[in-house]
Amino acid sequence: MPWWRDRHLLIPIAAGLLLAVGYILEWTGVGLPATIVLALALISGALTFVPGAIKRLLRGRLGVGLLMTIAAVGAVALGHVGEAAALAFLFSIAEALEDRAMDKAKTGLRALLSLIPDTATISRLGGNVEIPASELRVLDILVVRPGDRVATDGIVVSGRSSIDTSAITGESIPVELGPGDRVPAGSINGSGALQLEATADGRDNSLTKIVELVEQANARKGERARLADRIAKPLVPAVLILAALVVIFGFIIGEPLLWTERALVVLVAASPCALAIAVPVTVISAIGSASKFGVIIKSGEAFEQLGTITQVAFDKTGTLTQGKPVVVVTRAADGTDETTVRDIAAGLEAHSTHPLGAAIIAASHNPATVADVQEQPGHGITGVVNGQPARVGSPRWILAGRLAADAEALEEQGMTVVVVEVAGSDIGILGIRDELKPEAVETVRQLTATGIATIMLTGDNDRTARAIAAQVGISDVRAQLLPADKAAAIEEFARTRPTAMVGDGINDAPALAAANVGIAMGVTGSDAAIESASVAFTGNDLRLLPAALLHARRGRLIMTGNIALSLGIIVVLFPLALLGVLGLAGVVLVHEIAEVIVILNGVRASRRPAMRSRVHQGSPNLAG
Repeated sequence: MPWWRDRHLLIPIAAGLLLAVGYILEWTGVGLPATIVLALALISGALTFVPGAIKRLLRGRLGVGLLMTIAAVGAVALGHVGEAAALAFLFSIAEALEDRAMDKAKTGLRALLSLIPDTATISRLGGNVEIPASELRVLDILVVRPGDRVATDGIVVSGRSSIDTSAITGESIPVELGPGDRVPAGSINGSGALQLEATADGRDNSLTKIVELVEQANARKGERARLADRIAKPLVPAVLILAALVVIFGFIIGEPLLWTERALVVLVAASPCALAIAVPVTVISAIGSASKFGVIIKSGEAFEQLGTITQVAFDKTGTLTQGKPVVVVTRAADGTDETTVRDIAAGLEAHSTHPLGAAIIAASHNPATVADVQEQPGHGITGVVNGQPARVGSPRWILAGRLAADAEALEEQGMTVVVVEVAGSDIGILGIRDELKPEAVETVRQLTATGIATIMLTGDNDRTARAIAAQVGISDVRAQLLPADKAAAIEEFARTRPTAMVGDGINDAPALAAANVGIAMGVTGSDAAIESASVAFTGNDLRLLPAALLHARRGRLIMTGNIALSLGIIVVLFPLALLGVLGLAGVVLVHEIAEVIVILNGVRASRRPAMRSRVHQGSPNLAG
């Protein structure tokens, strides 16, 4: 909203104009008109904080507004209408700037929802129908024309095109897609027509989830927010008691008028105005800004913890790698052909939820018929093929036997090996490779350059894990871990240094929850991972990680500086006010200037980190 239409700013501006006119009339010797105009300035400024202070007082809550109200009333009672008007004007300006800073951060986040179009076209038996996007339901078939925005999350059922997800995920390169590929709400379709099957309602999709997560974060305070609250909450009644003692002291020594004036000045000098807003403005600005470049931070506490991280643990599959494994090698034992090996493995994996299962199924043209299938989490799958027991799984669960040397060679090449066994005898192995993400090496290099240690945690075998880790530049590798083992490792790391865990799957959920900060890749990914994590990336570009850590570190520094400045102002002003060195107008001016500085400093946290440019590569975005 332009400033000239913002009521919260117009009232203090009116108070300032009236204050200036009142001072001019006072200097020209026009007494009564000057007093009337100054009184109007006082009333105008007081409208921004007195009603709220009274409401909080009626609910039994003391606040900074109450201190300002008492000081203004006291100044008027002592005949200092001009000083009271100045206090009201300056405090109202600070309040208005705070409100505007908060609104700006929240409005930027809400702009995400404008990416969802008002209407959507769906396919019905009688033809295409245009309906409000909010009325979309799961399983509706969306018709997306070239250049259209996608109204809700969906899966492509027909057509091929490319989509631009830069405003949502921060990934600037359009993504090519076809049948079976997922499309997030708010994406822009390229040159081809698509039909999508909706996987989320129009009112409950990945974009609305992003907004909901960040708005919840604004309500949850972090360590520094709680610190500021712990200081400010007892400080208000303490200041009131101190001011009362100053007044009593004045009566004891026989100078009640002088010391009552000083008590009012002390009341303002020791008020924690800036302290009360030192952290909230910073947190809301930083979290709202992070959401625009693809980082969803669920709470103020998570934001602060993110700024302390000195060690990052990565899951391998789908995090460091592309999560699209492919069978590249098949070895069959004597007496068996490679096609049979792939078909039996595919028949068993057809009942699996493991990421490697899809690769094995895709490698077979005629999967075997399997009965009595049972999945062994972390190991593999058992079943019955042609009346004989069969198993498929990792070499540490099923010995490769005759093909052990081949299995070792494939693992040393960075492949994951799957052994196929029938009737207790190994019949073959599959070598599966999941290529590294192109940005993985750069991400690890950036983290190392900033002094952040990196670790790989994976359920894969040690040889494969170390081969992949060597390619990406990670020296500390923990392999052959079950989900519980990953969580235990993270707990061990977190006891000695702040550790983040980055993952994307259901099996990463325990480790994400155990970390100081759990980071889930892709806000539309595994629900278990999203729920367990403190931070979620809307996309899958790993370069968001160093950008997010840099953003959080900078935010922590700003918060610390704000708290130090706020406390420093109180420490300096208090003796000056008590000794009469500064009067009410001087103390008010210094205090409110400090408050404006704190607000402006907090708003600086909304600036995006320098690394962000590497993520976006010039892509369009909400903030321009």
